[in-house]
Amino acid sequence: MSDLGSLSSHLWDTSDLYRNAVMQLQEAAVTMRLDPNIAERLKVPKRALIVSVPIRLDDGSIRVFEGYRVQHNMTLGPGKGGIRFHPEVNLSEVAGLAMLMTFKCSLVGLPLGGAKGGIRVNPSLLSRQEAQALTRRYTTEINMIIGPDKDIPAPDVGTDGQHMAWMMDTFSQERGFAIPGVVTGKPIEIGGSLGRNESTGRGVVYTIQHAAKHLAKIGKPGPKIDGSTTVAVHGFGKVGAVAAQEISQLGAKVVAVSDYDSAIYNKNGLNIADVIKYATNNKVIRGYPEAEAISNEDLLALNVDVLIPAAIDGVITEKNVKNVKAKIIAEGANGPITTEAIKVLEERGAFIIPDVLCNAGGVVVSYFEWVQGIQNFFWSETEVNEKLAEVMANAFNKVIDIQQKHKCGMKTAALIAGVDRLNRAMLLRGLFP
Repeated sequence: MSDLGSLSSHLWDTSDLYRNAVMQLQEAAVTMRLDPNIAERLKVPKRALIVSVPIRLDDGSIRVFEGYRVQHNMTLGPGKGGIRFHPEVNLSEVAGLAMLMTFKCSLVGLPLGGAKGGIRVNPSLLSRQEAQALTRRYTTEINMIIGPDKDIPAPDVGTDGQHMAWMMDTFSQERGFAIPGVVTGKPIEIGGSLGRNESTGRGVVYTIQHAAKHLAKIGKPGPKIDGSTTVAVHGFGKVGAVAAQEISQLGAKVVAVSDYDSAIYNKNGLNIADVIKYATNNKVIRGYPEAEAISNEDLLALNVDVLIPAAIDGVITEKNVKNVKAKIIAEGANGPITTEAIKVLEERGAFIIPDVLCNAGGVVVSYFEWVQGIQNFFWSETEVNEKLAEVMANAFNKVIDIQQKHKCGMKTAALIAGVDRLNRAMLLRGLFP
C-alpha cells in the first residue's frame, strides 16, 4: 500500500509546536489504544487556506503579508480558534495550534472543532489604520470558510477586541446585515460577553486551585494558595497579567513577572495592580521601581511553588528544564513545555496542568459569547464566571480520573480525555465516501 502515497507530512511538520502536538497525540493514542485509523486522521488538518493580504501603508506603498486559516477537525461542530498577528507565524505553527484547539474544545465538552489563524506581521510596527486595513483585507480573503455556523475566530497573540470588531464589521458588510456570531472576543457594545477578556487567565487560576487541592488530597507536597505560596508568571500579557492578578487576590505572593523585553523580581511579592498600571503607561515592565531586574531564564529557574508560563510555546526545553524548580507548572500558553522537558519534569514529581486544560477558559467563555449572540440573550458576569468555574472543575476532574486510570502524566491524560470523545464521534459519523 505504501506506493499509493499519502498526505505529505513535511507540509506541516516544520515547527516544533506541531511536532510536539503530534508526539503528544501519539503517546495518548498508544496509552488509550486508540483506533489507528482515527489517530491517522487526527495527525493532519482537515483544511488549510494560505492567503496573500495586500494593504496600502500610510506612506502610500503597497505591502503584501501572508495569512493563514487552518481547520483541524470539525467533527463536533464549527471550527473555533484565535487569530495571531506575529512576525514568526507560519503554516506549521498555525496547524499545531489548530490541533490543540480540537483537543481543547473536546476536552471541555464544547460542540466545537479546532481551528486557528494568523498573519505573519509585527503588529507593533503598524499604525491603527494599517492594522485595520490588514484585518479587514484578511477577513475578505478567508470569508468563504468562516461564519457563525462554519468557523468562529477570536483574539490571540497580537490581536484584541478591536480586531474582532473590524472582522465582524467586514464580514457583516459583505453579507448586508450584522452577524455578531462570526467572531468572539468582541467588545461588549457589539455583542461581546462579560468576563471574556479575563476568562483565560481566570481559568488558569481555577485549575491551579484544583491542582493544589488534588495534591493535598493524595498526600503529596504542594501549595495551599495562600500567603505562603510563591508564584512566577512568564508572560505578562492578556493571560499572564490576569492570572497574576487573580492569584494574588487569593493571597498568593507573585514574586516575578516578565514580558518580551525583560523580567522583574521582588522576593516579598509584587503589587500586581501597580505593575499592570506601570506596564500600561510604559508599554514594558522594565524599570518598575519596586523590583529588581532579572532575565526571563532567571524567572523560569526561580524556586517558587507555582510557575505560569503564559507567553509563547517552547520556553521550557530539554536545555533549561534542569533549572526549573516549581512544584506546579500551569501552562497558560499553548505548548510552553516541549515533550522532552515534560518527561523530565514528571519524573521529578512536578505537577503539570496541561495547556488544553489550563488555558481552556478563553474558549469556554468564547462559546458562552457565541451562544449568547445566537440567542440575543446576555448573561451577567457572575453567571459567566459561575458557568466557567463549573466547566473547568468538571474538565479537571475528568483529566484526573483518566490520569489515575492509565497511570500516565497529566499531559497525556488531558489529550486522552479530548481524543476519547472525538474518537467516539468520528467512529459514529464514519468516513465519507
